[in-house]
Amino acid sequence: MAQQDTDQQHPGVLPVDDEGFVVDSQDCEEREADWRGRGTSRPITVVGNPVLHKECEDVTDFGEEFQQLVADMFASQRTAEGVGLAANQIGVSKKVFVYDCPDDEGVRHVGVVCNPRLVELPADRRRLDDSNEGCLSVPTAYAPLARPDYAEVTGQDERGNPVKVRGTGYFARCLQHETDHLYGYLYIDRLSKRERKDALRQMAENEPRYPVVAND
Repeated sequence: MAQQDTDQQHPGVLPVDDEGFVVDSQDCEEREADWRGRGTSRPITVVGNPVLHKECEDVTDFGEEFQQLVADMFASQRTAEGVGLAANQIGVSKKVFVYDCPDDEGVRHVGVVCNPRLVELPADRRRLDDSNEGCLSVPTAYAPLARPDYAEVTGQDERGNPVKVRGTGYFARCLQHETDHLYGYLYIDRLSKRERKDALRQMAENEPRYPVVAND
């Protein structure tokens, strides 16, 4: 397993494989617990809150305040029993998401991505998966949504080092879903008007299982 090239960049927080993708499936329990233990859980913002509906600001300062934000995000994600969380879902307009998500082979992935960009896949590599999708910011609602079953994201880790992350199946969906958040899109924005209306109905008819910020 190759480390990042220290002649051209600082060593990353996590190792990378021979293709340059971050290895985020090692020591998951310890890494997630460490982040969560330093964080404070915050309530989740829900659809309708303006912070969810605009592009977030790039992360440029990776200092102590930002490290605390990431820790709070891991704590909030665990409280809400989510597999991914974007900063604007706890009211902070910064381009960073965290994840603790299995892929379709049951392999757990834990990591942080700042300033993410989805890599455009050629048509011959795109296979759509129309599984159900949900969102902590649209609590209790689910709808089928077709997304590619493989995704690659480029960005930076929590210390500002360049990273590439890839995933299949459920984890690929997570990477796409969380990147969408940071550019002001919820999964329900990709649904038909009828499906979106049904998702909002589901949300209105049920109580979230975690603390949320009520919209005024």
